[in-house]
Amino acid sequence: MAAKKAQMMPTFAYDGVDRKGAKIKGELPARNMALAKVTLRKQGITIKNIREKRKNILEGLTKKKVNTLDITIFTRQLATMMKAGVPLVQGFEIVADGLENPAMREVVLGIKGEVEGGNTFAGALKKYPQYFDNLFCSLVESGEQSGALETMLDRVAIYKEKNELLKQKIKKAMKYPITVIIAALIVTIILMVKVVPVFQDLFSSFGADLPAFTKMVVNMSKWMQAYWFILIIAIGVILTAFLEAKKRSKKFRDTLDKMALKAPIFGDLVYKAIIARYSRTLATTFAAGVPLIDALESTAGATNNVIYEEAVMKIREDVATGQQLQFAMRASNRFPSMAVQMVAIGEESGALDAMLDKVATHYENEVDNAVDGLTSMMEPLIMAVLGVLVGGLVIAMYLPIFQMGSIVGS
Repeated sequence: MAAKKAQMMPTFAYDGVDRKGAKIKGELPARNMALAKVTLRKQGITIKNIREKRKNILEGLTKKKVNTLDITIFTRQLATMMKAGVPLVQGFEIVADGLENPAMREVVLGIKGEVEGGNTFAGALKKYPQYFDNLFCSLVESGEQSGALETMLDRVAIYKEKNELLKQKIKKAMKYPITVIIAALIVTIILMVKVVPVFQDLFSSFGADLPAFTKMVVNMSKWMQAYWFILIIAIGVILTAFLEAKKRSKKFRDTLDKMALKAPIFGDLVYKAIIARYSRTLATTFAAGVPLIDALESTAGATNNVIYEEAVMKIREDVATGQQLQFAMRASNRFPSMAVQMVAIGEESGALDAMLDKVATHYENEVDNAVDGLTSMMEPLIMAVLGVLVGGLVIAMYLPIFQMGSIVGS
């Protein structure tokens, strides 16, 4: 409900005069006109005219959505502003002016309006739960309460940047083979629908018996020409069923997460990425002064894997009973020995956050190396797939011609 209200917050266009007597006009997101007027008066603006801005019917369809990269850029820019000594509200204005995404600019101005209206920064962020998760809000709230918001924002910015970089690396590993395979399937469909029928007409004029492989390809081509719409509907139904099952069924999500960890090629990459996210999140929250039990609860969701989410929550239960983190991690049988040993050293030396940070850096580098290795390994595999799909069709079409050539030659 809060997310819906944040998304529906109206924007007010105003004309007025500032403290120096200069005419000024602009736009301000606010929950209502009264709050907009109060915010403008606090800024020293005498209002001449104010009205709610009407939204374009197509705005929701054409407006670019806010993504995690936008949030990361906002966090880093605001952290930089505060380190330079810029006041928080002024920092919002400067950051908003430099944002390219209008939707993100609207969110920043909405946060600015909330803060000017007397809300805390963390409280303002909680108005936009679809963009700022509990972890983000908790770290900012911790920074405000400890009087170290500037330092905390810098830590959050580093955390978001590392997470975004890790996500981009995984996308890179997945994107290349998927793109090539989709392109190969499109080429295959075009050949089946447009090229094979031409050869089919040519073969019919010969009156000769076709090889079995060629007959199979011709029959597939005939089916695709007659029932292509059924194929498209089937693909759409399968994709929709998959997405709905993933959204509604916990058992299905659990199965997918288990399969992701056991996948022959990508399983190791997924595992290293989970360990990197776990270590980075726990290091950031613990260094921010969040109690270990609360930090583990936030970290569980950040693993992005149901299997590890349950494992981390079990670790949290063990730590809550007085067990050391290193023993709880070892008992879960989900973490590599190196990570457990580094945590043990951190607990003994009182530098747990530093050791976790080193673990995170190590596994982030491992993910980077794994992505490069996967890309190199996938190239010949993809070439083989292309060879089987496209080369097989070419061979099927030319087999009858080769046979006729051999008959004529004999």
